[in-house]
Amino acid sequence: MTPAKPTSSSTNGRKTAPAKSSVHRLRASSASKPKPVNRWSANVHTESRYPEKGLFTKDASTIARSLASKRTSPKGPASGMRMLNFYINRAGHNLSASRKKELQRAKSMLSEIIARKHKV
Repeated sequence: MTPAKPTSSSTNGRKTAPAKSSVHRLRASSASKPKPVNRWSANVHTESRYPEKGLFTKDASTIARSLASKRTSPKGPASGMRMLNFYINRAGHNLSASRKKELQRAKSMLSEIIARKHKV
């Protein structure tokens, strides 16, 4: 009879899993590498003209009127609505509550302009 091979086992005879410290070391080394920054908004291209500088800091009626104009949005006010939504989404947490409220008012005014154009 040959002697049994020694195994790494617990007291009840079952094999145990490898030590967790080696697994954690592997994860820790990969987590310390900086992730590449994906800036999807840098790849957005538009056929629309760019809105005038500082437009989104003005009052709601000026924003809505400018984004609905053919000069800023040659494809119509729906294109201006997309620009406004894009700005709100990209500004994110950097918008103050009052500025966000004003931009939401501009959105509702612009949607009224769009609805009027579709009725005609």
